[in-house]
Amino acid sequence: MLDKIFDYLNFHLSIEAAIVLLILMFLEAVLSADNAIALAAIAQGLGDKKLETQALNIGLVVAYVLRITLLLTATWVQQFWQFELLGAAYLLWLVFQHFTSEEDEEHHHHGPRFHSLWQVIPVIALTDLAFSLDSVTTAIAVSQETWLVLTGTTIGVITLRFMAGLFIRWLDEFKNLEDAGYITVALVGLRLLIRVVNEDLVPPQWLMITAIGLILTWGFSQRTQPASVSTETEKTEVSTEVNTEVNVEGLGSRD
Repeated sequence: MLDKIFDYLNFHLSIEAAIVLLILMFLEAVLSADNAIALAAIAQGLGDKKLETQALNIGLVVAYVLRITLLLTATWVQQFWQFELLGAAYLLWLVFQHFTSEEDEEHHHHGPRFHSLWQVIPVIALTDLAFSLDSVTTAIAVSQETWLVLTGTTIGVITLRFMAGLFIRWLDEFKNLEDAGYITVALVGLRLLIRVVNEDLVPPQWLMITAIGLILTWGFSQRTQPASVSTETEKTEVSTEVNTEVNVEGLGSRD
């Protein structure tokens, strides 16, 4: 029984397998950055930190099941360009929605607001699935051993949950990070769209990683001024104005 399962998964332990697994883990971690920002920004639409955490936990469990299903049916899915077209359209729609929506001045948040946990979970799962259409192709290109790809995907989802948790906090701290994240989402969407039109025109993976790195560097370049600091600044300015007026009046009375 186990032999049949191992044969189906192409389970073979070797030094090469360990190296390939490390490569898959690295690719999953690097390529998950833009995905993590998108998922964190979507979760922020709940406006409640406790619900945001629950949405990420449940949403990524559903996303993991969808990823595994996609991996096991990847050979079949890749025969239909319509899947990648739908994925590209969905990601580009998210980007359009982000940049055309009004900003929440308190949290600097774009995008839809959600009123319940169960509204946001499907959005998180579908967004991760759309990203997976790009990453699954990369994983299969690195290794044909199913168990390696499944292991890399499992580690990738765990990494994604950790990164999304960090980005939820960082989105409030860095002014440009949310916009930077959605620009990288647009790059992934355009890459999928180009693949549908002509696969020979698809930019290489190293170029995508470099572009994502540069865009995220810009995203972390400017911190958001804390509300307390802003309030103290306003108080100081008002106090200075009052003191100036008093001094001017005092000089006038002396004259």
